[in-house]
Amino acid sequence: MSARSLNWLKFGGLVGLAFGLGLLFAGLLDLPRNSSAQQPVAPGTGQAATNAINTPTQAPAIPGTASLQNLSDAFAAVAEAVRPSVVFIKASHSEKNNPQAQRDPRIPQGMEPFFQPRRRPEFEQGSGTGFIVTQDGFILTNNHVVEGADKVTVRLLNRSEYTAKVIGTDPNTDVAVLKIDATGLTPATLGDSDRERVGEWVLAVGNPLGDGLTFTVTSGIISAKGRTLNGLNRTNASISDFIQTDAAINPGNSGGPLVNVQGEVIGINSAIASETGFYSGYGFAIPINLARQVMTQLITTGKVQRAALGIQIAEASPEDAKYVGLDEPYGVKVADFPPNSPAEKAGLEVGDIIVSIDGKKVERVGQLQQEVGFKAPGDVVTVEVARKAGTRKTYKVKLQSLSDAQVLASNGSPDDSAEDGAGNSSRDDALNAVIPQRLGINAEPLDPADVKALGLAPTTAGLVVTEVVPGGPTYEALRPARNGAADILVSVEGTPVKSMADLRNVLNAQKPGAIVTLRILTIQNGQSVKRVERVQLANAQ
Repeated sequence: MSARSLNWLKFGGLVGLAFGLGLLFAGLLDLPRNSSAQQPVAPGTGQAATNAINTPTQAPAIPGTASLQNLSDAFAAVAEAVRPSVVFIKASHSEKNNPQAQRDPRIPQGMEPFFQPRRRPEFEQGSGTGFIVTQDGFILTNNHVVEGADKVTVRLLNRSEYTAKVIGTDPNTDVAVLKIDATGLTPATLGDSDRERVGEWVLAVGNPLGDGLTFTVTSGIISAKGRTLNGLNRTNASISDFIQTDAAINPGNSGGPLVNVQGEVIGINSAIASETGFYSGYGFAIPINLARQVMTQLITTGKVQRAALGIQIAEASPEDAKYVGLDEPYGVKVADFPPNSPAEKAGLEVGDIIVSIDGKKVERVGQLQQEVGFKAPGDVVTVEVARKAGTRKTYKVKLQSLSDAQVLASNGSPDDSAEDGAGNSSRDDALNAVIPQRLGINAEPLDPADVKALGLAPTTAGLVVTEVVPGGPTYEALRPARNGAADILVSVEGTPVKSMADLRNVLNAQKPGAIVTLRILTIQNGQSVKRVERVQLANAQ
C-alpha cells in the first residue's frame, strides 16, 4: 500500500471515529433527529411563543360582572349616539380701531400711515361646545360662550365648519341659540329634566381642551337639583335652577349636553364650582326644560319676554315652615314688594310662604321663577300662601311684564327706603339685657348721621346690629356692622322697632322658644336690600 493510500485510510478512520462520537453525544443530549420545518417546537420557545402571544385568550370568568359590562356597553352606546349631535364652537371678538383716538396731534391730518403704523385691533377668541337640536341647523349653547362675539364658527364631528348666526341670547338663563346653513344634520333628543332623579347616571359631552378635534365623555350621577349658584354674574331676573352633577366638567365643556342613559339631553353644561377654574367635583347644568322654553322664544321672536308677580323672594327655611304650620320646609318666602306690585295689590303680604301656583306645589325659588316667568304678561295665576298658625289664603294675581315689575322673583333687590318713622332711645343696659339673651344680638338705634352715611332715606328708622352672639338664635340670619356693611332690624312680628325699648317690649310679648318674623334692611356696597328672616327665640326670659 502506498503512503498516499495509507494517509487516506488514516483520514477515513478519523472521520468515522468523529462521526461515531458525534452520534453518541447527540444520543446523550436527546437532540432532535429531524430538521423538517414542520417539526413541532417545544412550547415557550421560538415561533410557538410568538403565536401564543398573538392569539386572543378567553377572559377569566369573574362572578358578578355581567351588570357592569351591561352598564359599560350602555355608556358606549349612548356616547356613540350623542357625539354626532355635538359641535365645537369658536367665538372671536375684535376691538375696532378708533383712528381719531390713536392719532398723534403732531402729525398732519391724513398723513398718519407715512409716519406711524396703526395699532392692530385687539383680538379675543374663546371656545366652547354646543349641540344640534334640529336637522336644519339650530344649535343650543351657553350665552357666555358667544356673548360679545363678532364671529362664531361651528365645527361638526366630521370637521366641516360653518359660520353661525346668533339667533338670540338670554343672559338671565345663560342660554343662546345659533343657526348654521346646513341640512340633514343629526339632532340630539331632548328629554324631560323634571323627571330625572337625584342619583341617576348621566354623561357630560364636550370639548374641554378646546382643540376642536375631539369630544370627550365623562360619567357621573345627578348630585342635586334646584341648585342656586353664588358668585356668578347673576341679576335679580336671573333664573337659578341648576342640575348638579359629579361628571367631570371643565371650561371647554360649556354649552355641551348632559345626557341620561337613554341618550336624552337633560341639561346644558354651564358652570363649575372650583377655586382653580378646573373641575373639582361639582358641575352644574341648565335643565333642558328651562332651556327649551328659552329656545322656543328666541327662535320665534328673537328675544325672551317674561312675566312677573312683582315680589322679592327667598327660599323658605325650617323656621318659616314651623311658623306657618308646614310639615316640612318647602315653598318660597315673600320678602318685599316693588312699587305697583300686582301681588301686593291682590292681597299677598310680606312674610307669606307661597306653597302653590295654579295648584302646582312650589318647592323652591327656581321652580317659582319658571312657573311664573314663562307665562305671558296679563295672564292670571292662582297663588296659594301659608301664613302664621297654619292659615291658608288663595289669591288671583294678574301678571305684569318683568320690565315693568323690576323684579320677577329674586333673593332681594336694592331699595332706598325702610319703615317710616323715626325715634330715639336711651341706652340703658339693664333695660336691654333681655335682647342678647333671647334674640342673640346687641344693637344701637339708627341715628341721623348713620342714615346719611349709609345713603338711606331721611325717614329710615331701625336698630343697627352691632354684635351677633355666636351660636345664638340669629347667628346665621344677621351680621354685625363692619366696613360699611350693616344689617338694620326694622320690625319684629310686624311691630316697628325704632328703639331698644321697642325691641325689648316686643320680645317680652313672645313666648320662650317662639318663632318670630324679623324684617331687615341690609346695607352693602352702597345698596340696600330688604329681607325677611324667621328665627326661634331662646328660652331665656
